[in-house]
Amino acid sequence: MAKRSIPKGIVKDIVIVGVGVLVIWIGLQAVFGTQNPFYVVASGSMIPVLKVYDVLIVSGHEPFEDIQVDDIIVFDRPSDHNRVIVHRVASIMEEDPKTLRTKGDANPASIPGTDFPITEEEYIGKVAYTIPQVGYVTQLLKPPINYIIIVVVFGIMVAKQMIGKKKDQKKSSADDLSSQDTAEELSDIDKIQKDSEYSGHVEGTKDTEELDDTKESIDISESSKIEEKMEGIEESIEDKTGEDENPKKED
Repeated sequence: MAKRSIPKGIVKDIVIVGVGVLVIWIGLQAVFGTQNPFYVVASGSMIPVLKVYDVLIVSGHEPFEDIQVDDIIVFDRPSDHNRVIVHRVASIMEEDPKTLRTKGDANPASIPGTDFPITEEEYIGKVAYTIPQVGYVTQLLKPPINYIIIVVVFGIMVAKQMIGKKKDQKKSSADDLSSQDTAEELSDIDKIQKDSEYSGHVEGTKDTEELDDTKESIDISESSKIEEKMEGIEESIEDKTGEDENPKKED
């Protein structure tokens, strides 16, 4: 049983898409100065400023030393670093080393181990931009929806390649048939019957030329005969004239 390989066109499309996404991602990391410049708000602790499913664009270029009270920052939870939190800076606990205390706008107080102590080690970046409610898209990309989308995209790419391949085959077949028909027509050209009117006209022309040649030869023969007769008449006239000028003497 023959193994079916993935068409080269599909592999090419996948590589192009992958390279494009990678280039864009690396470019965004360079622009915003953080490994992940996008975060989705997952809780209501910052309502009404930030709502659930708002997308945050975080800038890592803002130095930790420049962070001030009332800035909204993104950081790893200090107790275990296994959760990313976005809260507002409530106070500066220490200057050396700089240590911050944060609090959610909707929370009644700061939570130890979550809101403080925040050092440069936990700091990720400062919120630069907010895109409202775009985070709903991330819900659509959760399993199994994301797998379905991947399968659909892959299916479209395969169908595109198959349709393009069939079109090329049909075009190639049409060109082959056209070449064969042309060859057959050229091979049968000697078998085409001559047009009767054309043939008759050509043959009639040949006969006319032959008759003209015959007539010309007849005319030449008759003219030569006439010339001979004229010469004979002239000779007889000359003979008679001579007899009249030299009459015989009578006895």
